[in-house]
Amino acid sequence: MKNHYKKLSVLIPAYNEQDTIIPLLEKVKLASIPLAKEIIIINNNSSDATNQLVAAWINKNGDIDVRLIEEKTPGKGISVRRGMRAAQGDILLIQDADLEYDPENYRELLKPIMEGKTKVAYGNRLGLKKNKTAYLSFYAGGRAMTIIGALIFGKNVKDINTCYKMWAADITKNFEFRENGFAFDFAEITPFFIASLKKEKKEIEIIPIRYYPRTIEQGKKISWKDGVYGIWAMIKYRFQYM
Repeated sequence: MKNHYKKLSVLIPAYNEQDTIIPLLEKVKLASIPLAKEIIIINNNSSDATNQLVAAWINKNGDIDVRLIEEKTPGKGISVRRGMRAAQGDILLIQDADLEYDPENYRELLKPIMEGKTKVAYGNRLGLKKNKTAYLSFYAGGRAMTIIGALIFGKNVKDINTCYKMWAADITKNFEFRENGFAFDFAEITPFFIASLKKEKKEIEIIPIRYYPRTIEQGKKISWKDGVYGIWAMIKYRFQYM
């Protein structure tokens, strides 16, 4: 099926990721996809060498489409939103700056969108048995959030907290989201996607992905407080967007 998609914008929010950002950028650069690729790194108040390392990497890679943006307001959500406004691609993807998510999954995520089956695809970390978890508490928390989300939204997206959310840019064009923190990544954007796709009689496609979890010592930042706030935010945006 023919489509109008020409470019993928990879949005990478980064906060103190000096140990992983360059290996991650190399993986994103090398990921083979049937589209042009734009890489946007949004540095969010990093106090380590993240900014300097990215700037140096960009200087060495003048042959690719890559930009570094500075965002002073704290939060993953505001960083992604800033990247969305700057993006020029027809399809957008959130990519964490660590090495938990493998850019080799891009092709699988792109497929249902490019084939016209949907305009939104979520990567499912629970879809492959070989994937591991760093902590049982994180696994249990993620499962609980997904179940609660399914009850609130009336749709089971299998892995609501996944970083890998890919969507056609026209869905979110000219729409201003509100959340600045982690809640944007699942509590706000998910009901928006569900409601938007319902108008087109489509649903979020769920794609099994490879996943390599890191520990708190390695820099994992989400906490139980994000989960508690996230539940309240899911209820809030359920009634605002659906």
